[in-house]
Amino acid sequence: MLRPIDQYFAKQDEPVKGCLQFLRTHILQLDENISEAWKYGMPFYCYRGEMCCYLWVHKKYHQPYIGIVEGASIRHPDLLQEKRARMKILLIDPTRDIPIKKIRMILKQMVDLYK
Repeated sequence: MLRPIDQYFAKQDEPVKGCLQFLRTHILQLDENISEAWKYGMPFYCYRGEMCCYLWVHKKYHQPYIGIVEGASIRHPDLLQEKRARMKILLIDPTRDIPIKKIRMILKQMVDLYK
């Protein structure tokens, strides 16, 4: 039987599923101190036990995104704050090439906040 976190990824439709699975792997390989956890009904990624980001699908745009917990501390024009006080999100269009350099740059800034 699949864990809830694995069920979340498995139930997604393509191309969202493939995009989320890529992001999952990319985040986990970013730093040895990043671990995956199932919290609040969604996949969270923790840096040394502290929640730093999560993956989800935007209800309005139907696109996967990386939610950055301390996003307010990161400056990047593609990060959206919407109505969040602390968090920002990076929408990823699953029908286009994944912007690896942009994601890596934002995630590196995120990890630096926890070091």
